[in-house]
Parts: sequence; C-alpha cells; structure tokens
Amino acid sequence: MDLTALSRAHPDHWSKATAIRALTLDAVAAANSGHSGMPMGMADVATVLFEKHLKFDAANPLWPDRDRFILSAGHGSMLLYSLLYLVGDAQFPIEEIKNFRQMGARTAGHPENFLADAIEVTTGPLGQGIANSVGFAMAEEILRATYGSKVVDHHTYVIAGDGCLMEGVSQEAITLAGRHKLSKLIVMWDNNNITIDGPVSLSDHTDQVGRFAAAQWHTIEIDGHNPDEIDAALTEARKSDKPTMIACKTHIALGHAAQDTSKGHGALTNADQNAEAKAAYGWTTGPFEVPADVKSAWEAIGKRGVDARKEWEERFDKMPRSKRETFNRALALDTPKKLSATIKAFKKQMSDTAPKLATRSSSEKVLEVLNPILPETVGGSADLTGSNNTKTGDLGVFDVDNRAGRYVYWGVREHGMSSAMNGMALHGGIRPYGGTFMCFTDYARPAMRLAALSQIPTVFVMTHDSIGLGEDGPTHQPVEHLAISRSTPNTYVFRPADTIETAEAWEIAFSSQKTPSVLSLTRQGLPTVRTEHKNTNMTEKGAYVLADADSKRQVILIATGSEVHVAMQARDLLQADGIGVRVVSMPCMELFAAQDDAYRKRVLPGGAVRVGIEAGVRMGWDRWLLGERGKFGKADFVGMDRFGASAPAEELFEKFGITAENVAAKAKALLA
Repeated sequence: MDLTALSRAHPDHWSKATAIRALTLDAVAAANSGHSGMPMGMADVATVLFEKHLKFDAANPLWPDRDRFILSAGHGSMLLYSLLYLVGDAQFPIEEIKNFRQMGARTAGHPENFLADAIEVTTGPLGQGIANSVGFAMAEEILRATYGSKVVDHHTYVIAGDGCLMEGVSQEAITLAGRHKLSKLIVMWDNNNITIDGPVSLSDHTDQVGRFAAAQWHTIEIDGHNPDEIDAALTEARKSDKPTMIACKTHIALGHAAQDTSKGHGALTNADQNAEAKAAYGWTTGPFEVPADVKSAWEAIGKRGVDARKEWEERFDKMPRSKRETFNRALALDTPKKLSATIKAFKKQMSDTAPKLATRSSSEKVLEVLNPILPETVGGSADLTGSNNTKTGDLGVFDVDNRAGRYVYWGVREHGMSSAMNGMALHGGIRPYGGTFMCFTDYARPAMRLAALSQIPTVFVMTHDSIGLGEDGPTHQPVEHLAISRSTPNTYVFRPADTIETAEAWEIAFSSQKTPSVLSLTRQGLPTVRTEHKNTNMTEKGAYVLADADSKRQVILIATGSEVHVAMQARDLLQADGIGVRVVSMPCMELFAAQDDAYRKRVLPGGAVRVGIEAGVRMGWDRWLLGERGKFGKADFVGMDRFGASAPAEELFEKFGITAENVAAKAKALLA
C-alpha cells in the first residue's frame, strides 16, 4: 500500500489517524505485550467515526443520549485508549497510555467497563461485543419509545473482527438484529483476512457480506483506509431502515514490516521495525509524543458534541417531572420506594394462603406485582416462555411495530439472549431478565461470566432446576450447574424453597446494582414452608433457621429449594424418635458467606451433626458441612453424584435417595 499517496491525498486525516498508530506502537512496545495490528489497521475508520459521526462529549462520557461505541475486537484495546487520550477524556492522561497493561491502570489488556466511564463494554472474548450491541440497540429503541426521540435518539457503533464473526454467538446476534430491524446499529467489520494462525482461508471461506445480507442487514463494502469512502458509508448507514454492516477492507499492522501477516496481529515490539513504520508514516516525534497541532485537532473533536449535549439537557429539563425522575432513577439503578412495601404485602398474602406452587410459577406471580411498578424491567425467554413463566400481561411484546414492548421472544438463542441482556444493562435505563432451562446455563455461560466480571445486575431465570423436571431425562436435568454458577465470583445464586423465598430473591435481584443473579426455579410444585409472615427479607441473610429443635439439638439439616420440604419431613421423622433437629434453609450461599461470623455461628453452631440436602452435586457444600464449626465424620450429603434418568419426578427422587427417610437414616448413622 502506498502510504505516501494516502498521506498526500488526506493530510489532515492522515495525521490524526497516525497518532493512533504511533501511540499503539509505543504502548505495546513499552508493555512488551498487546495487539498492535488491529488499531493500526482500523485507525482510519475510527478517526472518521469520531470526527464526523459519533455523538459524544469527551468531558461528559456518561451523557445518556451519547452514541455508544463498542470495540467488539477487544484485543485491539489500544485503539480505544488512544482515542480517549486524544479527545481529551480526563480519565486517560498520557500516563495511562504509558502504563498500558500494567497493574492498576485503566488501560487493561482488554477494555473493562468498570475501569472508566467511556468504556461501554468489557470485551475480549470474541463475539461478545457484537452480541452486546444488539441489547444496546434494543434498549435505545425501548427507551426512545418510552421517553420520546427528543430525549433518546442515538446510534450504537461496533468495530468487529474476523474472530467476532467466526464465534457462533455472532450468528445469534445478527439474526436477532435483522429480525427486529435495529436500524440504529452499525457494525464496522475489520476485513483484514488475518487470524492468529494465519490467513482466514486456513479455517473459513464464509461470504460475510452475504451472511449479513441474508440476515436482513444493509451491507456496504469499502476501502477501510479511504476516509471519503468511510464517511460516505457511515452517512448511508445512518439513513438505512435496517441494521448496517460496513465491510472495511483493511491492512492489519498498516505500514509495518508485519503488515498483512499473522505476526501483525500481536505485539510488535522490534524497535527498528517500529521506527521504520513511524518513518513511513512521516511521524517524527518521540515515544508517546503527539504534535501539539494534532492533539489540538483531536481535542476539538472531543468537544464537538458539547452543543448537542447542552441542547439535550434543555430538552430533558422540559420533560414532565415524573418522567425525569423515573428516567434518572432507572439510570442510577435505584428502585422505587414502593418496592419493599409491595414485596411485604405479597409475602403476607402468600403466607396466609400457603399455596403449593412450582417456584417458576411463584416467580411469575412475583413479576406480576413487580413489573407494573418497575417500568425499566424487560423480560424474555429463549423460546420457553410457557415453561419459564417470565411473561406478565402488562409488558407487551417488543417488536418492529411496538418498540415500547418490554417482553422479548429471543428464540432458541440462549447465548445471544444472555449477551444482549448484558448489553441492555450496560446501556443503562433497563433492568433485563430472561429465562431458559437451568441445564442450558451451559449455552449462556460466557455471557453469565461477563455479567459478573462487568459488575452488572442482569437476572438469569433458570427453571427446571433439577431431576425434578422428570421425563425429559438427564440431557435436561442439571446436576452440576448450581456448583458452576456458585463458583463464579460476584454472582448471587438463588434457589428458593417456596413462593416467599422467591419473592425475596426477586427483591434482591432487582435491588442489586453490581451483581448478576441466577434464579434456580423448579418445575414441580412445592408447598409453602414459610407460613409465618415476616417483614424481614430472610433470603437477604443467605441462610436462616426455618425450624428449630423441640428438644436438645443433635442434628442440623441444611437444604435449598425443593429439598427444604424434604428436610422438614425428615425433621418430623427424627423428632418422632426423640432427636432434636434444626432445619436451615439456605437460598443463597453467597449472601450467607457475606454475613459476619456471629450470625453464621448462630445459624450453624457447633456440636450437632450436619446433613446437606440438594438435588445437585456436592461441590461447594463442604464449607457448610465440614467448615463453619462442622466436623469431618460428623457430616453427610444427600444429593446427586451422577447424571439423572428419564422418569416421573417422584420416582427419580426415590431412585436417587433424595427422600426424608434417607435423610433421617443418614443423620442417625452420624449419631451412632
């Protein structure tokens, strides 16, 4: 490629784009780690986007009506960091660029949303960013329909690479976007034909433009180094009534000795080669130095949106006060004052009537009273609406002709659904929840992990949570999935025993600001075990004494979910034999672990033998059975140590020994 011709044809653009390339080379070389090639190849596209199209104010990176920029190809993080430094974002002084990939820096190896206001999404696992972007675009549509285009009217721009498009979740994402005509979603594909292993042709021959077109996207093909073509394509994309994919033909590591090779993908640290590349660019300043005129030009770009932001603030101030308050409350992830009172009244009603319900049905009843007072909730299901019980009558269905609808039919797209829900949460103003079967957390897992890492309160409703789902058999019966979710940092895993605990779990999930929740809910009916009303949210403690011993306490039975009732039955059997039994319901291990030692000691004192009961694997239980004043040889577990089987639920619990009789026998054996 003739760099001289490029620089002469567009000198002002060239100098600004070159600043990105030079800073990338300097930062990666200093860190001796990183990915140089993508920022160097996509610098022209990013420059045109930020200079002429992106609506933002560098001094106010959280302006609610800003355009969103998502770097799906998160390994190219220096593209984003360079841009934020150049436009004058106060959180990105040159020291941050110099400390790229170092301890404590905002400039982490891959972008992390919680490290800086202007980083919209935690990206790096390929495909996640483009899948998140669908949620961003949906959130924009819903909020625009709710509050009006004078307050919400912005685009979501994505830079994605070949790896993003190879990952399977991208297919779920692009077909969703096409189905819903998310016209404010614009994806710029870095079409450089290089992966880590070598040319894309080693592993793929997909016609990506044709693939997007088949998914009902508007598609455009351009030279990704020609600013006029880039500008024209972005202008055209903004006028389309479909989502747009712009295929940007680029050269990875442009101007470097590693250009158009797999080596160009990674860290370019050879000092001589980097110097030669800078010379080819016409870049003469020292490391981490940007000429004053170039930096000033970029800072002017950073201020370009100031007037638009001020005009937005004026329009927002003219909105009715109640709408402004709701808008701000939802953005802040605060809950309405009436939430607590609503939950308490619901719990009182359920304690009084004591229904026998599957907790998936309990969940639906809770949502029926919460969704009307939480206009920011958006529900959905991965083609299991009637099984997950996530749809309430007041929501309306999100669709092309009903953007205000708050229920999404996600189709059989567990991963895409979960990633898009994360996008909704990251966009702001929306509290998303969505359902599938508990065993399909396997398909949603990458997004569930990123929700925890990103510190966002996405709610994953996972029904059919054990062998209790019955005849569908072991392919659909989760046994290890509770342990997998519990092993994930910053995640609440709720397994409620009845309607009361289900309501309390939802209250916590909808009040959370930085922690995602997993609701593990049953298919089979469960009796109400909390028949004495308490205003206190006992689930918030993680575990509590449900029933205490009538005589000297010899046994503590600890159970979750559907097995709490089994524990209560076992208690009756043991106490009939003169053995004092305490039953502890433990709906959320994470919250119990967070309590102080004094509370945990009151719930799980020493001395008594312990039996844990859960229709899942034992992993994760030993802290409560052997630790916390428990003793080896004085504890046992009733649960699963193999996959399930296809049979009615009652027969399965009998087959695998998850019965009151077996629990009682285990306790007696420990006392012997």
